[in-house]
Amino acid sequence: MHPTDLPGQPGIVPPGAIGHNRGVVGRNFAFMPPEGVLKSRLPAWKSTTVRCLAAPSLGAGFAQYMLEIEPAGGTAQPICVDLQHFFYVVAGGVDVTIGSDPPVELAVGAFVYVPPGVSFTMSCHPTTPARIIAVKKRYEKAEGIATPTAIIGQQQSMPMTNHTGLQGRGFKHLLPMGDLRFDFEMNLMFFQPGVCFPAVETHIMEHGLFMLEGQGLYYLGNSWHEIWVDDFIWMGSFCPQQFYPTGLNHSVYLLYKNVNRDVVL
Repeated sequence: MHPTDLPGQPGIVPPGAIGHNRGVVGRNFAFMPPEGVLKSRLPAWKSTTVRCLAAPSLGAGFAQYMLEIEPAGGTAQPICVDLQHFFYVVAGGVDVTIGSDPPVELAVGAFVYVPPGVSFTMSCHPTTPARIIAVKKRYEKAEGIATPTAIIGQQQSMPMTNHTGLQGRGFKHLLPMGDLRFDFEMNLMFFQPGVCFPAVETHIMEHGLFMLEGQGLYYLGNSWHEIWVDDFIWMGSFCPQQFYPTGLNHSVYLLYKNVNRDVVL
């Protein structure tokens, strides 16, 4: 008799009972494949599954989610809190209103920045579900610097830049780079096959990385991890890190990075 035919028999371990996991959580980084990130729901969102990817309980200074919104789902009512929000449409389409402005229709590749204390709503189109990356962070005020205003854009219309001089590695800055009103960046990073970081980086900025296309190897701490579409990585301050694409086509990931503010002592 096969062991699985004896589910109640003591001492019998069915095949596959021992977990095998690509994920790992270290002192200042976490690598999380999607199969291990459980579903939840939030009172502020109706007909929406929430998968929390990063939070202060992990060590992060921000929160990041994957919102899986059912057709006609979305915010239960306007949300207005003392936090700044960023949204990126991974799949499907949504309508977004910011403050008293009219609703704007967003498709795949669209993004939204909502300043702190500004209300917003989001509703999924009635025929197709949507997947939205959501980031929220408490705003770090700087003396003499104004709070940013709302932004709605489409990544396909953003220019590709290459400020590193490395051929085959491109950036799309979804929030204005170098604008001191912003205390974080959201960037799309593009890698052609075989084009890696020129060095292992070790810096104070933390990251939230969501893999959108392709695959590769990511160096975290002192080990390499194979990363695929829908994988998430949190990198805390001073985590050694490097990316090496391994697929046949280009690799793309969405990257959060805190910038433009001094160290808190």
